[in-house]
Amino acid sequence: MAQLRAENGCPWDREQTFDSIKPYTLEETYEVLDAIDRRDFEGLREELGDFMLQAVFYAQMASERGLFRIEDSLAAINEKLVRRHPHIFAGSIAETAGEVLQRWDEIKKQEKAEKGIEEASLLDGVLRATPALVEAQAVSRRAAGVGFDWPDASQVVDKIREELDELREARDSGDAEHTEEEFGDLLFSVVNLARFYEIDAEQALRKANAKFRSRFAHVERALAAEGKQLEQATLEEMEAKWIEAKQPS
Repeated sequence: MAQLRAENGCPWDREQTFDSIKPYTLEETYEVLDAIDRRDFEGLREELGDFMLQAVFYAQMASERGLFRIEDSLAAINEKLVRRHPHIFAGSIAETAGEVLQRWDEIKKQEKAEKGIEEASLLDGVLRATPALVEAQAVSRRAAGVGFDWPDASQVVDKIREELDELREARDSGDAEHTEEEFGDLLFSVVNLARFYEIDAEQALRKANAKFRSRFAHVERALAAEGKQLEQATLEEMEAKWIEAKQPS
């Protein structure tokens, strides 16, 4: 990367900036996730290389400005891993994953205090720029960590039913803004149910998307085998092919 960014290096690499590379970082992140979802480990091997290249690229640009080197980033994460795992490296005790997460959050809070970083709210540490499902999981987990939570999953199910009724009422009222608000409340409640069931809502939805893609592709292929385009098929015909796609292979 240093050679690519050098004076006689690649014109494209030389003109890149921290901001111009950001979209590629996001793209490579999702390609890694996609390879994992498909259990394509050969693809994952390649995608992880592309993913790590992003870190190398940022570090090289920082090095050129005299800010830091990639060695500094690696040293920082090594120190952080040791510091945040006292149950491994410092004789502390953590019996469960929940205890580890609680201690992790406590150490993060202590680190920010030592740096003079003050959070007006417990939720300030959750990035707003993350995907909405990820943000919902993070803020609900933080709130639950201090006791602001339902006693059990059954009450979350009741809350989902309540939110669904409120969504219907909002829709019947014709108030589009209120309908959107109630829909958001419903989604947030569903994310909380995922947390109780120890399900990653973002990954669950990604897998549901992949399943829909696969089954819809079957519908397309099955209709094409009969000489029909999607637009020429009836809903009943498409539904029949969809049911076929759901059958175990």
